[in-house]
Amino acid sequence: MKTFLNISRFIVGVLFIFSGLVKANDPLGLSYKMQEFFEIWNMHWLNDYTLAFSILMITFEIIAGVAVLVGYKMRLFSWLLLLLIIFFTFLTGYALFSGKVRECGCFGDCIPLTADQSFMKDLFLLVLIIPIFIYSNRIKPALSVRNSILILFFSTILTIALQWFVLMHLPVVDCLPYKVGNNIPEKMKAPPGSIPDSTVINFVYKKDGKEVEFTAESFPDDFDDSIYTFVKRYDKVVRKGNASPKIKDFALKTFWGNDTTAALLGEDRYQLYLFLKDDYNTGNWPSVLNLILASAQDKHIEPFLVTSIPFDNLRGKALKQFTLMTPLACDAVAIKTAARANPTLFLVKNGNILGKWAYADLDQAVKAVQALPVQTMVPATPAETMTIEPAADSSGNSSSAPF
Repeated sequence: MKTFLNISRFIVGVLFIFSGLVKANDPLGLSYKMQEFFEIWNMHWLNDYTLAFSILMITFEIIAGVAVLVGYKMRLFSWLLLLLIIFFTFLTGYALFSGKVRECGCFGDCIPLTADQSFMKDLFLLVLIIPIFIYSNRIKPALSVRNSILILFFSTILTIALQWFVLMHLPVVDCLPYKVGNNIPEKMKAPPGSIPDSTVINFVYKKDGKEVEFTAESFPDDFDDSIYTFVKRYDKVVRKGNASPKIKDFALKTFWGNDTTAALLGEDRYQLYLFLKDDYNTGNWPSVLNLILASAQDKHIEPFLVTSIPFDNLRGKALKQFTLMTPLACDAVAIKTAARANPTLFLVKNGNILGKWAYADLDQAVKAVQALPVQTMVPATPAETMTIEPAADSSGNSSSAPF
């Protein structure tokens, strides 16, 4: 039993630490996954707290893994481990049997697991944790109390510091489809050799006040327009395929609602895209962005503001820097996936992501843009623009610019 307990402790501890570190690389990813569950359960009021929940859960997951490895206060941590794995098993089981969530986010975007894989993983961990819980009094600490506390303390500090760092500077390891080196149009296509969903057309009619449903091959023998009233038709998935592109719902639309994604990403020219959601971070990055925009103008590089904020909402409160960029509307979910920091700047050419910087790292973007060659000018074309009034400066003055 002692050997089995030691092996179980090692596996559980390593898996919890590994899982926590992978998620600590992108705590916003877990936060968005929590929001997905809360949306399904109609618990929208918790959406504002998901980032805090994410940071706490990741931190505790790593601390629990460290504690079980060093054997510190096993009675307490065995209880916490058991409660945590029961909670995780419930979530993955719900995702698997409800079919409403494809992936649980257990290992973040770096190691995507399907719902059934996540559920089996948690069942495996549950089998290992139950003996640890039952025989926790037999587990002796590997280190002294003082050393165990020091290891747990520094593990906590380092875990929180890592999460703080990536929230400001983007994930250390970028596992998202918008990472540097990827081609956006290519990632918007289904993978080669993938199988599309298999569907059948279902018809819904009303008969005697009740709705009945059937396929094109199974119309009832007594079908007649005088008996059946058409309600709707829809495609029903009978076999799920794997033809899902890595990048979904990414569309860049002009002020007038025209989709210009293919045209822009197909240009053989350097472009800058500043991805911006509402409640963006403040600081000194706008002054650094000024330098980037000035260099871009010298290089004949067009800057774009990609935002989920309605254009009309930007009027009267936009930063002056925003008014110097061509606005493009984009879905908020797509922006959250493309840009974990808010805002984030992309350098793109031919749809290829050549550079990606969080607002805290725009000084690096200045050097990158300044090192680019000067592009030949192209004839100006009528742009779909809007004019907004930027926020007044300290003197109370404001200026308008094409936006």
